[in-house]
Amino acid sequence: MSQSVYAGKFVALFFSVDKSLNYGRKVIERFIASVSNCRTALDIGAGIGGDLLAVKKWHPQVELFGVEHHDYYVRYLGERGIKVFSINFECERIPMSDECVDLMISNQTLEHAKEIFWIFHEMSRCLKVGGHLIIGVPNLASLHNRLLLLFGRQPTAICNSSAHLRGFTKEDLLKVAGIFTDGFELVDHAGSNFYPFPPWLAKPLSRLFPNMSWAIFVKLKKIRSYNGEFLSHPVKQELETNFFLG
Repeated sequence: MSQSVYAGKFVALFFSVDKSLNYGRKVIERFIASVSNCRTALDIGAGIGGDLLAVKKWHPQVELFGVEHHDYYVRYLGERGIKVFSINFECERIPMSDECVDLMISNQTLEHAKEIFWIFHEMSRCLKVGGHLIIGVPNLASLHNRLLLLFGRQPTAICNSSAHLRGFTKEDLLKVAGIFTDGFELVDHAGSNFYPFPPWLAKPLSRLFPNMSWAIFVKLKKIRSYNGEFLSHPVKQELETNFFLG
């Protein structure tokens, strides 16, 4: 075997990053597997439906719904028997009744959105009391983002030339969810991927130090009825941004 091949294997083993771990599919599936009596699931920003298909694996009787605006993904999801709502989730109502969803997922979507209060309003409105909300977002407090800031560089979680509009830490994500006072209970949390390390190191590191992982994931349980708290928050706080409130 040539030296160049050996060098390539060495680089792959010690310096290659597996970006697929950013989506935390194993974490999401673990959260899904621990949910009971799941008959209706909705994914906000469903993409190609990977997380919804994991729901189907653990809950064969489930009815699957997705919010997705990209034409290709809309067709792809439809071909797999997933009911798709092709809406702009930042300013349109999800066409579902109040408290009808058992499990809701938002994985790597909130960082793209300005209208976070409207989105949380709709998710909280549609989710049943006793239902679960799973959220995954890039972690602004990841190890590599901390190092970038230390040297005066922009964190990758919120580059202004990218599609990301918001940056989240675990604490801040829970603070946003907490606008719905005593409405959500934290059931579980985890991290996935750990830059700049290869998978064989990134996986155990993200388990040991989830709050420093590339992405953070929380599993929340809705414990009381929702009364519009997310829409009243910007008004009460007199936030000087023109948020969409319905």
